[in-house]
Amino acid sequence: MGKKLLDIMRDKIRVKHYSIKTENVYIYWAKKYILFHNKRHPNTMGKKEIEEYLTYLAKNQNTS
Repeated sequence: MGKKLLDIMRDKIRVKHYSIKTENVYIYWAKKYILFHNKRHPNTMGKKEIEEYLTYLAKNQNTS
């Protein structure tokens, strides 16, 4: 079985020597994005889904 998406993300972040705090924040937001779209794999999504999520954050989560 292949690696899970978030594990792949962690590996790529660590290769870049980002701080553990940065890694955790990136993983947190990736999880939130995936959950917002009912656990769809990001490979099946595109610009439309990103815009939907960013709009949701701006309107409902006081995030900029």
